[in-house]
Amino acid sequence: MSAEYGYGLWWLVALNSLVFIVFAASFVQPKTKLDWRALGGFSAFVVAMFTEMYGFPLTIFLLSGWLGERVPGQQSLDHLSGHLWQELFGWEGDPHLNPLHLLSNVVIGVGLYLLYRAWRVLYTAQREGRLATTGPYARLRHPQYVGFLAVMVGFLLQSPTVLTLLMFPVLVVVYWRLGRKEEQVLTRQFGTAYQDYARRVPRFVPRLRRQAA
Repeated sequence: MSAEYGYGLWWLVALNSLVFIVFAASFVQPKTKLDWRALGGFSAFVVAMFTEMYGFPLTIFLLSGWLGERVPGQQSLDHLSGHLWQELFGWEGDPHLNPLHLLSNVVIGVGLYLLYRAWRVLYTAQREGRLATTGPYARLRHPQYVGFLAVMVGFLLQSPTVLTLLMFPVLVVVYWRLGRKEEQVLTRQFGTAYQDYARRVPRFVPRLRRQAA
């Protein structure tokens, strides 16, 4: 692809993917197989997204006929056409400033912040050999998985693609299963203390009101 269209820039694919993966890994600090699987799923999503954003526009290629009818005069191989929400809603101006793109930045930021906060609490608890129940863990049993999913939702709000839309529900199931396995490990390690904690705190969706410890 010609660089003037914003595609075929594989060095940008590699650079952006590396930045987000290393950034997430620095918060998660993977040690167990479950940690590596969680990071691996997130990494695959990120690589797929940046590949379509700067490498090869598979989604635009597949939808070029329909988009040509839906958005007359669209330059299908123009990099800006990769912002599908901009095209479909008919918004004018810089696609990086449209409402969904701005919202996506907030969602991604919240996801990364949740990863950071969860990692700090978990790291301290592991060093002290106790259960993590404070900070984000006071509202969710698996805030790190929720953080990963929030970042993915933010990217989908920015630039949805065929691959990432197919991958997202699969990764939701993967993280749900990883959460179940993690709970089994923690139950064996902490016994009734973890069972009591699990009864009070939901897995992925926080309650409006906390239950008393």
